[in-house]
Amino acid sequence: MKILIATPLYPPDIGGPATYSQLLFNELPKRGVRVSVLSFGEVRGLPKIIRHLVYFFKLIKKSYRVDIMFAQDTASVGFPTLLAAKILGKRFFVRVPGDYAWEQATQRYDVKDSVDEFQTKKYGWRVEFLRKIQKMTVNGAETVIAPSQYFRQLVSRWVNEPQKVFCIYNGIDLTTIPKSDGKYEPKTIISAGRLVPWKGFVALIKIMKVLPEWKLFIAGDGPMRRELESAVIHNEVKARVFFLGQIPREELVQKIQKSDIFVLNTSFESFSFQVVEAMAAGVPVVTTNIGNLPEIIDSGKSGILVAPNDEETIILSITHLSSDATFRERIIVEARKKSQQFSIENTLNNLLSHLKKS
Repeated sequence: MKILIATPLYPPDIGGPATYSQLLFNELPKRGVRVSVLSFGEVRGLPKIIRHLVYFFKLIKKSYRVDIMFAQDTASVGFPTLLAAKILGKRFFVRVPGDYAWEQATQRYDVKDSVDEFQTKKYGWRVEFLRKIQKMTVNGAETVIAPSQYFRQLVSRWVNEPQKVFCIYNGIDLTTIPKSDGKYEPKTIISAGRLVPWKGFVALIKIMKVLPEWKLFIAGDGPMRRELESAVIHNEVKARVFFLGQIPREELVQKIQKSDIFVLNTSFESFSFQVVEAMAAGVPVVTTNIGNLPEIIDSGKSGILVAPNDEETIILSITHLSSDATFRERIIVEARKKSQQFSIENTLNNLLSHLKKS
């Protein structure tokens, strides 16, 4: 069997699609599946529309001898891959890492609704066009993969055949996370993700005013970089907030492991690699009670869940973990156990069972 992975991101890019695609590229050949990858990064520098046309022709050229075309989003690579698969008569799978229409509506068209509210409302023609593209892609797929039960239920409402939507948790290569020596820099917070509105970095910057002895490190890049830098200056915390930019996964894991607490103040998450990696690395996690995160963390047992942008509760959670060594250690032990559920073995075994169906 030969499979083409069509992905919007690929290392050195960071983000879920990049991590997941590299995992498949590295691990599927060990299980007898030949893998090739086509990243949208190859054409991203071209003008809009032109880049999608060029990517489409690259797909055609690269897919003559593959059995399955597996897209890692529903629009930038998903829709061109669907068209190429139909033309070539190839099996088409799609993994849905997020609601692309909602993400674009939030970033570009000033939509303030949550992803759940977004599902039942109508918007302007641009947003509805993106939603139509997304639904065409998932309806045209033989199999649709969602990274959590929460997101499987959400995506099932987009398709005519909900039974073809399956939950396969994103796998983490836990063997690459070095064993912690238990040493970390006290009073350091680390967060990671694309610099976009729903990741909640503004609130984290604001709470640094209430935590004058703490430092905050933010890993990742994105369209909000300048806005966040301005927020740092406005809140007078420039000496204690550091932007790490886009760094390799290995370096990010090391920085997480040397931090006091990992905080992810997100208002949308289909699956968080960084949360699981922090749990496996022995760093306590404070994150939000939305999306799939309650599937990963048992609040008060393997981490702490709070409401998005609840600055007061985030501060209380951080100070509790910092001041109560027994509680902190109990969280770390339980989190390490829970992280084992998201191993690459479980992910790949589940994925292969679908890839091998004729």
